[in-house]
Amino acid sequence: MDSDGTRDARGTHPNPVPRPTAPTDMSAAPQGGPPPYTGGAPSHHGSAVPPRPARTPDVPAAPGRPPYAAPAQPPRSPLADWVDEPRPAAEPGIWRYGYRMPRAARQEQRLAPVTIVGFFVPLAAGLFVWSLWRHGSVPYQWAVLKLLTPDDWWWAGTTSPKGYQGVEAITVADGVVFAILLFAMARLGSWPDIVRHVVTRRAQPARALIAAMGALIALAFVFPKAFGLGWNALPVQDPLFSLIVLITGDYEVFGSVLLTDGLYALITLLVLWPFARIGDWWPFAKEAIAARGQAKTVQVAEPTVDRKPSCWPELREAGQHQAADVLTGELHAGRMNDVDCARVGHMWTMARARAQLSSFTETVLREGAAAWTHPSGDRDLSGRSARHDLLTGQVRIGQWAVGDRTPRAYGGVGAALGSDTLGTSLLAVGPSGSGKTRHLIRPVVEALGLQALAGQCAVVAVCAAGTPLGHDSAYDVVVRLGDPASVYDLDPYADSTDPDEAAAFLAEGLAGDLDAVSGQRAATALAQLLGPYRAAYGRFPTLPQLRELLEGEPSALSALRAALAGDQYTAMRRELDARARQTGSAADPGPILADRLAVLDRPAFAESFGAGQGEARPFSLRAVAHHPLRVRIDLPERGYDEASRLITRLLLAQFGSVAMSGERTHFACLVLDDATGAVTTDSVRRIQRLRSRNAGVVLALRTVGDVPEALHGPLYAAVGCRMAFSGVTTWDGSRFADAWGTQWVEARDVARHTVFADQPMTRAIHALRKLVTGKAVTTEAVTVRQVERERWSASELAHGVPPGHAVLSLTTVQGEHAPPLLVDLRG
Repeated sequence: MDSDGTRDARGTHPNPVPRPTAPTDMSAAPQGGPPPYTGGAPSHHGSAVPPRPARTPDVPAAPGRPPYAAPAQPPRSPLADWVDEPRPAAEPGIWRYGYRMPRAARQEQRLAPVTIVGFFVPLAAGLFVWSLWRHGSVPYQWAVLKLLTPDDWWWAGTTSPKGYQGVEAITVADGVVFAILLFAMARLGSWPDIVRHVVTRRAQPARALIAAMGALIALAFVFPKAFGLGWNALPVQDPLFSLIVLITGDYEVFGSVLLTDGLYALITLLVLWPFARIGDWWPFAKEAIAARGQAKTVQVAEPTVDRKPSCWPELREAGQHQAADVLTGELHAGRMNDVDCARVGHMWTMARARAQLSSFTETVLREGAAAWTHPSGDRDLSGRSARHDLLTGQVRIGQWAVGDRTPRAYGGVGAALGSDTLGTSLLAVGPSGSGKTRHLIRPVVEALGLQALAGQCAVVAVCAAGTPLGHDSAYDVVVRLGDPASVYDLDPYADSTDPDEAAAFLAEGLAGDLDAVSGQRAATALAQLLGPYRAAYGRFPTLPQLRELLEGEPSALSALRAALAGDQYTAMRRELDARARQTGSAADPGPILADRLAVLDRPAFAESFGAGQGEARPFSLRAVAHHPLRVRIDLPERGYDEASRLITRLLLAQFGSVAMSGERTHFACLVLDDATGAVTTDSVRRIQRLRSRNAGVVLALRTVGDVPEALHGPLYAAVGCRMAFSGVTTWDGSRFADAWGTQWVEARDVARHTVFADQPMTRAIHALRKLVTGKAVTTEAVTVRQVERERWSASELAHGVPPGHAVLSLTTVQGEHAPPLLVDLRG
């Protein structure tokens, strides 16, 4: 039996898709994870559509082709410009390609006037107090000094010193007062904000250099004579020397050059220490020394590495110059596209993590840009409808609207979704015609399909037949349920070998929306039949056979019991007997499950779910957990609404089960274009756990009323991204308002009071003003207070979101948040 590897047991394709040549163990390496270069991002300026290759992308490379000799000065190409475009780190949901922070956001980083005033006012006050101290104008200036020193140091009744002790004591007192004033100015003023704005927020080496300049200026005030300056030194050096004289009792101690130089060094270190902390000198010095030592180990003849991403600097730094030259030549010659860049970059990350660099180089030298091509042979999608940046894994869905609610970093820039946000799952609610499919579902499915071609993702899109989610050629597997001409079928058991697992998601699909049937009781009833049947026949029953067993058909149960006659089936006969005892009781879930199965056991589905005898092969959803597949499942278009909801619920349950099993390096995502009736208590629990398993779901609903009311709160809490489209009802808006919570805002209350004048002249002027303006003379009383208000109220969501817009909040798998903001989906 032929198989393309998506299912080891039965396969999913009647004809296996071609595989890339695999002469080394690298070609069989699992694919997944982010590309190595993520330093740039989409911009809101200009077009961000990556260039296409100059030739057909799926032309296979000759197995014996010689290594490509890259020219010394390769010509530039549009793709190289696209790769080299900056992609700076940005807030969640910002289109990073060529992102430039809006001017308003840059102005937000300027110092506020109150901060500048807070720096100069304490400085002026400190200088004034110091001037008073130096001139002896401070009341009781020397009272503390005379209290702490012997009386014989001073002339009686004065503060005039008798000898050198009094002179040195006054010098020490000047130093102590200066230190207290300096500490008070730094604490009371906005000096930390000034330092943070001018120095610490800058990157190295600018941070270290600015701090060094400040340290040099400070030393010039402490040791002015050393710099050839004529002003008086700050009271730092002299108080220390005077203190030593008072302790030792004479000046002979300074006859030691070693002691004097040591004191100068100590003072210098004390002055430099705060600037070293501010400038982060020590870590910067360690990094510089380490980089210099590493550079010495590099051979002198080794060429300088070009840091442009289009020249593959990470490969060159690792010594893989041949592979880097080949890829650079392929890129500049137009034989590479953005999918190839993402795919090769991803495989380089995998090779470096597994220490398989030589195998990586061999594959690149042999196949060039076509290395590790997707098993389908595709290297691009035809007819893209959205703007994608595969180096960051983002797809642009619109533009963040400018407004009072929008932070300045978001205003007017592109809005984007990526695997980091979809990994927390997304819930989108909007009425029919609001643009959920056109503006959200299709771009997301297209982006995930491109990432699947790069080996980084597996996507399953579930929609009604005829939904415009791309051509069939954009998918590896297209399952058309209810269509006899469909090449693929759907395995209702997801290729499971565990009866309990299969019974669990089958029970959720059949009766997960029913309050009358307990999910555990339904799963137990199914397991009591699936286990014995598999033990007897080596497979699970088809849906019609399972329906007969659930209904308690005597002939079906007798045949199954006869097949379990051996001693090795004792436990299975006990399971079957337990099921038989429950048949016909009031608490028996069998009839209800059989009625639900009757929805799928219709002539329209006679060739589906593994029951047909045609050539269609059953596709298992478990395949997406092992391979970067692109799958689309078309539900019956009309006339089978209940069957469509049951299938959707079953697929969500299966995905939640298979995504939690095994280790996977690629991202897996299930996209439901219509999740009506699919959300159950168990599925909400699974959605909460998907983000830790590198998986996520996208749920689109016409209204939150399509979800049981008891699950509204848990569903909104389970997903990290929420999207309310234009036209939602006030009832739906209230659910979003509760989920988004409140925030503190500044409220201004203005009260106007009529002014009543007492003087005749003033009353005459007020009367004349009222005659001219028609308004009485009033005065305003403004009250500013902090109040807690909803981020978006239900009424604003229902009536304040313009057509073609939506309110979107995002959460990344790393825990970063973007508040609910208005998005122009047409931008």
